[in-house]
Amino acid sequence: MAHAPQRRIPATYMRGGTSKGVFFRLEDLPEAARVPGPARDALLMRVIGSPDPYGKHTDGMGGATSSTSKCVIIAPASVPDHDVDYLYGQVSIDTGFVDWSGNCGNLSTAVGSFAVANGFIPAERIPHNGSVTVRVWQANIGKTILVHVPIADGQVQETGDFELDGVTFPAAEIVLEFLDPSDDDDAGGSMFPTGNLIDDLDVPGVGTLKATMITAGIPTVFVNAADLGYDGTELQPAINEDRAALARLEAIRVAGALRMGLIRTPEEAATRQHTPKVAYVAPPKDYAASSGKRIAAGDIDINVRAMSMGKLHHAMMGTASVAIATAAAVPGTLVNLAAGGGTRDAVRFGHPSGTLRVGASVEQRDGQWTVTRAVMSRSARVLMEGRVRVPQD
Repeated sequence: MAHAPQRRIPATYMRGGTSKGVFFRLEDLPEAARVPGPARDALLMRVIGSPDPYGKHTDGMGGATSSTSKCVIIAPASVPDHDVDYLYGQVSIDTGFVDWSGNCGNLSTAVGSFAVANGFIPAERIPHNGSVTVRVWQANIGKTILVHVPIADGQVQETGDFELDGVTFPAAEIVLEFLDPSDDDDAGGSMFPTGNLIDDLDVPGVGTLKATMITAGIPTVFVNAADLGYDGTELQPAINEDRAALARLEAIRVAGALRMGLIRTPEEAATRQHTPKVAYVAPPKDYAASSGKRIAAGDIDINVRAMSMGKLHHAMMGTASVAIATAAAVPGTLVNLAAGGGTRDAVRFGHPSGTLRVGASVEQRDGQWTVTRAVMSRSARVLMEGRVRVPQD
């Protein structure tokens, strides 16, 4: 029996925020995988080690969580006044598909560093010391992200003293700006697809829940923690080890996707696991983060817990953080009310790993709310670079 050798594909394994992913330059992929389609999806699934019925990703680069089952493809910018195109694939763990429906805000951080280190930014723009702004075109959703990358001695600075809850070690601070991060063009001119700040959402098998549905950052369905019997301080085991809870939260996600017009039938939700997100909110309350760190109610504005790919996220997705900050800035949403109401241009929320502060600028145009910018700080680091090996079949 003949045995074909493995392909060797240049790749970089990077952490961005609280996520990890395998980064590729488009030109380095096999020719068939340079365009969207089954060949590309099959390649990325094999790189990650999916689908894996054991849920471990033992035979791949994935980490068997939604935060670590990710791939990124970087190419020269296809639109004017940008530096790179950034395409993100969320690889399912136990089923055979790649979800291209949204962005990863955490890995957006690493895109800037990757672009600088891999020659996408002209040398004359890179200072010896200081920072360089990488203008990223997020190709999944057609939005602009500015990544302010720190530079030391002419190279990307990765080490530093910036601490990010959910990441074990400190690193260099990278500031992200998400420009016009709402999908209001596809939502009837409003980032609230239903036209309401709060809706009564009918969820089969669960009941009718108050919900705020928003498309800023990533489509997200917000509900009150108390309506689900929670107080907003839950850690992963409380949700992820409760099958009934996971089923209820998935039912809310499906109902929200239908109400937001993201899917036409409930069955479509199975192939759109990345979006929308479901998050539940509650007023500030003391709790112990997963690291044991004590979070005081007086240090946060709100508690938020969010689901990602069917499980409670260990911290908070970057795109969902944009949704949280935006909804908090709009008076009258569930997020705003849980944070105490009123107007604000930033929110500090508690999540399972600690806290995060995110800024958002919102305004009304022709009676419709829109968000013009969201800002947060993250960090990124190269974990390994070289070539990833993939069986030829």
